[in-house]
Amino acid sequence: MPATTTEPLRIAVLADSDTRWKWGALTARRLAPAGAEIRLDGHLLRGRATPTARQLRETGARADSLREVTAVEFVRAMAGERYDVLVLALVGGGVQAMLHGLRHAWGSGPRPVVVTGYVGVVYEKLADGLLLRHGADLVLANSAHDAERFRDVYEGVGADAASVTEVALPFLGGAPYTGQHEPFTVVFAAQPSVPDRREDRAYLLGRLIGHARRHPGREVLLKLRSQPGEHTTHIEELPYQKLVRGMDAPANFRLVYGHMGEVLDRTDLLVTVSSTAALESLHRRIPTAVLTDLGVREALGNHHFLGSGSLTSWDRLDAGELPKADPTWVARQGVAAEGGLYEAAFDTARERIAALPARPGGLPPLDPYYTAATAPGYLPGILARHHLGPDGAPLPGAPAAGRAPGPVRQIVRRAARGAYRHGVQRVAPVIRRLGEL
Repeated sequence: MPATTTEPLRIAVLADSDTRWKWGALTARRLAPAGAEIRLDGHLLRGRATPTARQLRETGARADSLREVTAVEFVRAMAGERYDVLVLALVGGGVQAMLHGLRHAWGSGPRPVVVTGYVGVVYEKLADGLLLRHGADLVLANSAHDAERFRDVYEGVGADAASVTEVALPFLGGAPYTGQHEPFTVVFAAQPSVPDRREDRAYLLGRLIGHARRHPGREVLLKLRSQPGEHTTHIEELPYQKLVRGMDAPANFRLVYGHMGEVLDRTDLLVTVSSTAALESLHRRIPTAVLTDLGVREALGNHHFLGSGSLTSWDRLDAGELPKADPTWVARQGVAAEGGLYEAAFDTARERIAALPARPGGLPPLDPYYTAATAPGYLPGILARHHLGPDGAPLPGAPAAGRAPGPVRQIVRRAARGAYRHGVQRVAPVIRRLGEL
């Protein structure tokens, strides 16, 4: 932490998508002591999901500076800058690569407290994702339920579990639900990759439109994460915008974008398969439906909501059912907490961030569980994807840092990224479908 109260707390956030930027930036602000002046520098990891300006605006998360970087550029920048806290808001492989790259860059010298975690519900690849995040000083768990699971994974492989720190999702909040709006508003929170089959997505869309027809007095909204051509944390090969074309949707049905919190301000019933938006909705005590129409399956993530009271079907919703959340379940998930518990959710994390640098000898070198000894057949491939060698050093030919890209280089980068996104979202799905013939 800063040596004087007049010096701002310096926090860097590295994110690889719009949702992770939102989580990382808001988490960074929650980690700062109350009333502290902070400087927040944002870095966006260049890749298929690098957010557009529109996506960044919709997150509502602000920074004092924001720039796009490669992994090697970021590691080199961190070696030359002084920060108090670094938040790695990345997919697991990205976190692991940064931990090794930064360990190589910092060595045993001074460094910031390194924090990582998850942007929402952890319903798949629990062990894989957690072990890729091991080595950060704090691995944030969004609930008591998650904290227990995280510690079990680390202890199960003999790794230090002291980094696991219970907090809460940083973007919960907004006005509690006080009663029905006029008109009654139903919102379906779409997900980019759940479900992933065309038939399932068409089914959900058809049921949503059918609900609008059965209830002409209701406003029925399809809340979308991205516009065609944009990417989020997950690839969306079959956007609902395409599927809705040709469907005879009634006048009370429409597509909406924008900040989820603003949409929830007018929501009377939130419907989803397994979106983190369900937790935002439950936190506000809005009636929340997690659909069972496609089954309750780990692949869908709706198994996470077992015991929540929210699991239901379109048939029941069409008949007028409004699910009632189980208070014990939501409390275990860190939402809808009474007595100001949500406001205090980051207290322990703040205390740990203040205490870690004050230990004798300061912060030790980063110490991930995965090393050349524990995962020699796995780790080098993860590091190589980010142009890092097995020891975390930049590979020969890695992108240069230390100077801003010129106009020509910027144009080439934009064109290349656009071509890549087009290939991933347009061409690759066609090739996969042809391969299934």
